[in-house]
Amino acid sequence: MGVLAKTATSAGCCCMSGRFMKEAVLYLRKRPTMARIFATVLTLVLCLAMADRAAPEVFATASESNVTLVGHDPLFNRGMNAALAIYDHYVYVGNRTDSSSICVGATGTPSGDNCPHPHPGVLIVDIVDPAHPKVVGEIGKPYAGNIGVTTRELRVWPGKKLLLVMDFRCSHLIHACQSGSDAQFPFDIAFFDLTDPQQPRFISRYVPTSQAGKQVKPHEMFLWVDPGDKNRALLYLSTPTISKDPSSPNLIVADISKASQSGRVVEIAEGNWNNLYPGTDQADYPLASRDTCGPYDCNLFVHSMSVSVDGTRAFLSMEAGQFLILNTAAVAKDTSPDKVLSLNDDLITSPLNRPIWGQTPADPHAVPDNCKKACANGHSAVKVPGRQLVLTTDEVYGTFTDPKFGCPWGWERLIDVSDQAHPKIVGEFKIPQDERSFCGGPYDDAATEQFTSYSSHNPTVLRDLAIVAWHSGGLQVTDISDAAHPVRAAGYFPEPLKTVATEDPALSRGASKIVMWSYPIIKDGLIYVVDVRNGLYIVRYAGPHAAELSSVKFLEGNSNLGDAAALERSSAP
Repeated sequence: MGVLAKTATSAGCCCMSGRFMKEAVLYLRKRPTMARIFATVLTLVLCLAMADRAAPEVFATASESNVTLVGHDPLFNRGMNAALAIYDHYVYVGNRTDSSSICVGATGTPSGDNCPHPHPGVLIVDIVDPAHPKVVGEIGKPYAGNIGVTTRELRVWPGKKLLLVMDFRCSHLIHACQSGSDAQFPFDIAFFDLTDPQQPRFISRYVPTSQAGKQVKPHEMFLWVDPGDKNRALLYLSTPTISKDPSSPNLIVADISKASQSGRVVEIAEGNWNNLYPGTDQADYPLASRDTCGPYDCNLFVHSMSVSVDGTRAFLSMEAGQFLILNTAAVAKDTSPDKVLSLNDDLITSPLNRPIWGQTPADPHAVPDNCKKACANGHSAVKVPGRQLVLTTDEVYGTFTDPKFGCPWGWERLIDVSDQAHPKIVGEFKIPQDERSFCGGPYDDAATEQFTSYSSHNPTVLRDLAIVAWHSGGLQVTDISDAAHPVRAAGYFPEPLKTVATEDPALSRGASKIVMWSYPIIKDGLIYVVDVRNGLYIVRYAGPHAAELSSVKFLEGNSNLGDAAALERSSAP
C-alpha cells in the first residue's frame, strides 16, 4: 500500500461526505498517476469502511498534495537523529543517543548491550543537489558520538564559518544512552571551524557557568547576530531549573563573538523568574514530599526562547509556566560588558498577567492544582515576522515517560503581543489526534498512548505560514493569516523506513513510525527537516501563500539569521 493507505489504516480517517470527495477529486486532478489514483481510491474505501468507528480525519488530501518530496537521505538508517544546521551546501545533523550498544525493545526500559548505535556522531550531508542529498562525512570521537552524551542541538554562524554543537548527558530511559552523571558525561558547547565544510576543525569548548560560579546544564539555544555589527553574536541558552533561587539561572546569555578565533566566550546576562509565580513561596514548592511535586508539577522552567531580530525582546517558553516576554534591550546594546547583567527584574509580562492554558484554575493569579492530564508544556515560542503575534508550541510525549502525558498531546497557539504586558491567546491549531474525541478511541491504543506523540514541536514561522515539525503528526504547514482561525495549509507524512538501528524509546515504538522533530529550515525556497527515525527530508511547499516561502533564501526558527530581518521589515504594516 502507498503512504496514503498506510496512514489511513494506522491512524484512521473520517468520511465527511462531500468535503472528503471534493478533496479526493482535487488530489486526483493534481497527481493523475495510476499509483496515486489507486492510493486515493483505496483511502476512500478504507474511510468508508471505518466510518462507523468515528475516527478523526488525519489529513486533507488536497492539503497533503501541497507538499512534495524533493530529496531524502535515511542517514544510514541509524534512527535517533536530532537537530540540523546548514552551511553553504552542507547539512549537519546531530544525534539524540550516544555511541553505546544499548538495545531498545518493543516495550519496556532500554537494556542489554548488543545493539550498536551506528554513526553516532554529527553527520555531514552534501545538498548541492537537493534531490540527491548524500552523507559525505561525520564528526566523530573525541568531539562527538561519545558514550553517554548527545549532540542534540546545532547552529551555524555562517559569517564566521562557525558550527556550534550542544553536548549534554542523554537519558537511559528515553534516549537509550549509558546511565551516568553530569560529572561522568559533561555538558558544553563545542565550536568547529567550517573553512573545510566536509572536515570541520575543532576549536574549543564552552561550559555555561553562572555568575555565582556554578556550571549549569544547557538544553536549547538561540543564536542572535547583531544586525548593527556582523562581528558580534550572542548565544541565548536555556538552563532549566525548578529552583526559585534568583542566583540559579534559567537563562544565560553568552557573547561568542571571538569563538571563531579561539577567543574566550563571556557570559553577559542571566535570569530566573520562578519566584514570581504564585505558589512558589509555599512550603510545598517545588516538592510537597519526597516523591510528590507541589505547584507546577516540578515543571516550571525556561525550556526554550527566541529573540526579536533587533535583540530587544526574548520570548520565553516556560513549560508549566506557559509564556513570558523579557526585555533584553540592555543585553542587545551592552557591547562592552564588564559585568554580568541580571535580568531578574526585566520581565515585561509578569507571571500574574501571563496567558493561561493547561492549568486549573485558569487564572494567572491562582496557585495551580496538580495537573492530571492535558497539562501546560510550553516548548517553543517564535515571533511572527511583521505582526504582533507569537506562535507557541506545546510538546507532550506518551505515557511511557509520564502518566500525565499521552492524548490529547500538545498543539500550537497564536498569542497577541500588541500589549506585551498582557499577552493573550487569540487562536490555536490542532491536528485530529490532539482532539479529546481521539483519546481512548479505536486508534488510540495502548502502544500509541505509551510510545507515540502527536505533538507539536519545533516551528519556523513566516508572516502567514507556520511550518511545524509535529512528531507523528508529520510536518504541518498552517495558514495563520487569520490569527483567530488558523487552518491547515499542508501536511507531509513520509514513508517510514522499514527498520532502523535504534528506535526512539519514547517516540517511535507505537504504530506510527514518523517522528518529525527539528526546527524546519527554509533554504532557497525549500524546507529542510529531520525526522528522528527516518532521516533528512527536503520538501517543496505549493499551497496558500507559497510565494512567501519560495522567495526565502534562509530562515530558521532558532536564530535571527538570513532573511529574518528583511521579513520583519517587509511584513510590518
